Amino acid sequence: MMTTEPASLETLRVLYQSDDYIVVDKHWDIRIDSKMWYEKHTVQAQLRQRFPQLADPSTYYGFRFCHQLDFSTSGALCVALNKAAAGRAYRCFKDRTVTKAYLALVRGWVEEETLTMDFAIGKNTSEGKTHMMCIEGTEGCENPKSCQTELTVLEYGLYDGDPVTKVLLQPLTGRTHQLRVHCSAIGHPIVGDFTYSSGADDAPYRMMLHAHFLHIPLEPLPLLVSAGDPFLPIEDPKWLPQRSLRTLEATVEALLAQRVEEDRKLKEEERERARKKEERRKGSKDQRTEEESEEQRRQCQEWLSEWAGD
Repeated sequence: MMTTEPASLETLRVLYQSDDYIVVDKHWDIRIDSKMWYEKHTVQAQLRQRFPQLADPSTYYGFRFCHQLDFSTSGALCVALNKAAAGRAYRCFKDRTVTKAYLALVRGWVEEETLTMDFAIGKNTSEGKTHMMCIEGTEGCENPKSCQTELTVLEYGLYDGDPVTKVLLQPLTGRTHQLRVHCSAIGHPIVGDFTYSSGADDAPYRMMLHAHFLHIPLEPLPLLVSAGDPFLPIEDPKWLPQRSLRTLEATVEALLAQRVEEDRKLKEEERERARKKEERRKGSKDQRTEEESEEQRRQCQEWLSEWAGD
């Protein structure tokens, strides 16, 4: 489980390991990798220390990260141990068949128990904000792209005496800072998000965003990992739950069941399209065969007529 202590090279927690993949529980406030000489504490450096024999010298960082997590975000991070494994995982992310769910504490009490946040996000080109993203319509918002996030309320409570809501966030797209920007856009920024609170929310020891759940539908066996829940009173006494609407376990289970059903329907549709395509191909072939047979009969009849005339 996450702690309030800063990251070190020794604090690498492994959630899953196979011949092809490692999934780690990334610490908060640590970069995945860096080209800067002064960045000593990165996930890449942690992996090199723990698994020096698994580093691939043909890659710049030694390890192939299948996706990204922000510097301030903790949780499940998948690392491929070879090029073929990286390709398989990449296709799943590219085809948007990966299911990810994040836990967050957000400021205020979110009234709607479930909602879809649908705001296009672009690069902020305003002076002093070029490290940020912004929603479409914001001054200086450049090249906004459509993105959606599902939000489900888990609990209401207080953090250090202020009202907050514990939520499960499911990104349906993968834009930079998407969850942080979406939560801020609905007036419920993530607790401890210094950047998207204009520097005001600096009291918490970390940003309260955690990659809790990761499902990659690899063949023949999917990769399914949970990175636990760091937002518990036993971990951080400043968080005081007051009213629970639903459990985390049941919510994630329902989310995964829904995704499995959606994938099943998509595969059925693909099979049906393939069947119809094959039927059309066979029908076209049969028609050509029938036309060729008719042409052969006509030519044969002409030859017999000519032969009889002779």
